Amino acid sequence: MAGKSGRSINNVPESSVKRMIFSWEGILVLIFIAVNIFCAMFSEFYNISSLLRQMPVYLAEVFLMLPMAYILVLGEIDISVGSSVCLSATMCCIVCNMNAPFIVVVLTGLAVGTVCGAINGLILTKFTELPPMIVTLATQIIFRGIAEIILGSGGSITMSNLDGFTAIAGKVGQVPYILFLVVILAVIFALVLGKSTFGRRVYAIGTNRLTAYYSGIHVQKIRMIIYTVMGTVSGLCAIFLLSSSFGANTTTGNGFEMDAIAMAVFGGISSTGGKGNIAGGVIAAFIIVCLRVGLGQQNVHAQVILLIIGALLIAAVALPNIIGQVRRTVKSK
Repeated sequence: MAGKSGRSINNVPESSVKRMIFSWEGILVLIFIAVNIFCAMFSEFYNISSLLRQMPVYLAEVFLMLPMAYILVLGEIDISVGSSVCLSATMCCIVCNMNAPFIVVVLTGLAVGTVCGAINGLILTKFTELPPMIVTLATQIIFRGIAEIILGSGGSITMSNLDGFTAIAGKVGQVPYILFLVVILAVIFALVLGKSTFGRRVYAIGTNRLTAYYSGIHVQKIRMIIYTVMGTVSGLCAIFLLSSSFGANTTTGNGFEMDAIAMAVFGGISSTGGKGNIAGGVIAAFIIVCLRVGLGQQNVHAQVILLIIGALLIAAVALPNIIGQVRRTVKSK
């Protein structure tokens, strides 16, 4: 229709399909397809069967991405999660070697991780002037230091009873149990963040913490909950990590925090807070997992794989800015 000015006014909303395709999640799906085509061409051994067989080794880290997304949406960061995994795995092994029932071993791992997360949350909510980067850097050193004291410098521990861990490493057909759990948790975390009042409050805090506070949102309570959940999921990660490694050492969980952050940021979750969703993080996580499996099958050095993931991360951060700049340039002409 035409307005009084004579200009044409388009009142037809943009197609939802078009919006979906050109959204960051839509682009990630295309990247996921491209990565799988590349891996299949690069490695003759890459197929669904080999992917499902090797996937559990990397899926434990995907657990960490889920609560890390919440922390990033808050506009904060937690770099202690790898050390929390290390300490949780170490304590699981010790309790397991005391011939404790498997359920006690699992509860030990979850409890240790939860305590680690609660310590982070308690410090950050009681001393609000302290930056999360510095606090979690300190607890990263402390948690791994405790594990090193227990294991000895460069030490390791192996579990004597593997029955329970062998069971959770099982499969339904070719699909590992851990994949089902990752999908279930991803759906739960996505629904809570995207559809619940709690999730809307998390976004509000990440967008403007002071405004959220004066709007009646219990900012410190929500921060405490999220950091504690981060710790609990770190314990869960440790349990499933043990189902493939059957032991722990002082380097267990090294770099897991960076992987979780990379998955989330690559998935479109803003490190400055207030933006992003779990769906993008999950797609990005599986892109990284597929890359690691495909390149690993051809014995590509782990550092080269890290370089590729780092390049993808830089591209993920830079691309929206480049697209925005191009759009502004086109509009100004």
